[in-house]
Amino acid sequence: MNIRKPVEMIRGRPASDGAGVKLLRVFGGPQPERFDPFLMLDEFGSQEASDYIGGFPPHPHRGFETITYMLRGKMEHRDHLGNVGLLNDGDVQWMTAGRGIIHSEMPRQTEGMMRGFQVWLNLPAENKMTPAHYEDVPGEKLPRFQIGNSEIVALAGSAEVAGVNVKGYFERPKTLPIYWDIHLAAGEKLQIAVPDQYVVMLYAYEGSVKVAETTLQPQHLLRLSLDGVVEVKNDGADEVRVLLLAGKPLREPIAQYGPFVMNTPAEIEQAIVDYRNGVFGQ
Repeated sequence: MNIRKPVEMIRGRPASDGAGVKLLRVFGGPQPERFDPFLMLDEFGSQEASDYIGGFPPHPHRGFETITYMLRGKMEHRDHLGNVGLLNDGDVQWMTAGRGIIHSEMPRQTEGMMRGFQVWLNLPAENKMTPAHYEDVPGEKLPRFQIGNSEIVALAGSAEVAGVNVKGYFERPKTLPIYWDIHLAAGEKLQIAVPDQYVVMLYAYEGSVKVAETTLQPQHLLRLSLDGVVEVKNDGADEVRVLLLAGKPLREPIAQYGPFVMNTPAEIEQAIVDYRNGVFGQ
């Protein structure tokens, strides 16, 4: 059996975004093609309110999707179209920015732990100017699969694991993203049949895991080769937790300027003009 091999190891680096929110930028920025169809992964988490209380005041997005997965905490979103929602422990928000949204993401707590992840997923050229759309999903509605003593919380996408077809809540027809939160029990191993030629990445956020005999430490990400099954193994005495991100590359040009992700510089310039002229998202 062909096992996917590590191609690149990335350590999450401290960063700040919004109104001073402290976070780990796991990937994003230069050479985005190697993560295609994904653009960015951030982990945010702190027990200190001063690290997150400023939140993310109103800001624009165009041309991609954001997936916010709250492990713990309360985060409210509002936008210029009048949408309002509140994410709680375990909830997910999938936002398609499309042709444009101006929204805020603000904590609705003043103490205690806030922890979660935000993923940016690219949109194909034909869908970049689609109307903006939200879906907020309570954590209890996310599919959960028990494989041995391990559990997979399947946010998006489908693949076979130990003869079980693990199918997530969300699907996207072009990028076919897989986004799972894997809780791997001590001493267990999972082999995941992700289609060949998909980009595959694993991010350890609690504990260390073996990936094709390479140790993946906490707050590190591994990008894997394009062919074969994905194998993760827990040789330790405690449960470990890992995010799996996989998807079908779009192989389209990527032009990015901050919160705008299009295919050409001209489209980026148009996004800036639309935002300045007050017609963004119309």
